[in-house]
Amino acid sequence: MTTWTPDAVSLVLAIALGAGYLWALRRVPGWPLARSAAFFGVGLGSMLLVSVTFVGAYDDVLFWVRAVQVIVLLMITPFGLAMGAPLTLLREACENKAKLDRVLNGKVAHLLTYPPIGSVILLATPWLLYFTGWYEAILRNGGLDALSRLALVVIGFVYFYGRLQIDPMPRKYPHLIAVAITFVEVVFDAGLGLVLWLGPLVVAAAYYTALGRTWGPSLRMDQIIGAGVLWIGGDLAGLPFLAALFRRMISDDAKDAAKVDQQLDEAEEVQAEEEPTRLWWETNPELSERFRRS
Repeated sequence: MTTWTPDAVSLVLAIALGAGYLWALRRVPGWPLARSAAFFGVGLGSMLLVSVTFVGAYDDVLFWVRAVQVIVLLMITPFGLAMGAPLTLLREACENKAKLDRVLNGKVAHLLTYPPIGSVILLATPWLLYFTGWYEAILRNGGLDALSRLALVVIGFVYFYGRLQIDPMPRKYPHLIAVAITFVEVVFDAGLGLVLWLGPLVVAAAYYTALGRTWGPSLRMDQIIGAGVLWIGGDLAGLPFLAALFRRMISDDAKDAAKVDQQLDEAEEVQAEEEPTRLWWETNPELSERFRRS
């Protein structure tokens, strides 16, 4: 727990993103404090937490430590960055909004924000990571390791950008669709954990054996712990996302109800202006009938 390690890539990325966000904040007064806290605290903070602390120091030594890093970079860091609404902030701070709007409404944005596409990419990433040569390659190659960690953050951000729909999007989707897809994703998360836990394959066994580690859990137990991290940790990491989705659903419903009420009020005002003024007994059912007979 006391072992920390400098990670140049994560530090440079955090400084660059943080500086860009602060630059935009200075140009956009009145930006919500909660958005900034999510971006810096949850987003950049979690990325640094799994890069320069003991997680970054032992990610090439213990399977379960790398599993913690994967879950955070794929699920927690991008969620915090997306909750910070960086594209909305950039659009408000940018002088040339038309150029940014063209990018956000382009064909690539349409494809990536289509709900099934983002889900497939997110779900396929850990399966490809652990059941191809990708995982062992990042353990042996520091450059590929840095690029892979960056890729996890980007994949996660694209997913949460399209599902939360806080930033400008080419097309909006009902939040109920996102909730339904999320429950389906839980099954695939459980499947990954079960296969790593009960399956006969020990991932990157040659690499971990060559390390000659004489302390800590065995290779098999290390992978079982990591499988639990990926399964349970992945589900727990998705709870804040679900809470944010339900909150946005309630907020959108309230806005829609207020809009409908306003339209009804306006219609009643127009109708009242068009109809002639009638005496009070003309609107009473019994008296109006007698009045009509007379």
